[in-house]
Amino acid sequence: MGKLTDLLGLARRRAQELNLPYAGALTPAEACEVWQLAPGARLVDVRTRAEWDWVGRVPGAVEIEWLSYPGNQVNPHFLAQLKREVDPEALVMFMCRSGGRSDKAARAATEAGYPECYNVLEGFEGDLDANGRRNRIGGWRHAGLPWRQS
Repeated sequence: MGKLTDLLGLARRRAQELNLPYAGALTPAEACEVWQLAPGARLVDVRTRAEWDWVGRVPGAVEIEWLSYPGNQVNPHFLAQLKREVDPEALVMFMCRSGGRSDKAARAATEAGYPECYNVLEGFEGDLDANGRRNRIGGWRHAGLPWRQS
């Protein structure tokens, strides 16, 4: 439990430093390790169906759109779908493309009574590089973590 405790402590300190209303913030590599170490932990991928199909999926992740595709409207069923898929007592890590939507999902889940919510910083694809491309700076894929093409 030492490594898991250290990772979650680091994530909680980041949340305090960033004044986040949820439990913590993890890098993709940290999130992957927490997922392996914490029994019952869930990774919730909040990207769109189009992103899962065209960009790639994380095996074993729960897939619930934060924004519905097409149209990019907030999914009005997000919390109901989360409650069907994820125990409110579970450690829940939210991931999107680059960390913005997952931040909103972690906030919403925290407000809905999920006490152990974490945002995966950098997301699946990371930030844009100088040429406007993703998957070169940060992100789950760039870190070489498990994923598959759909």
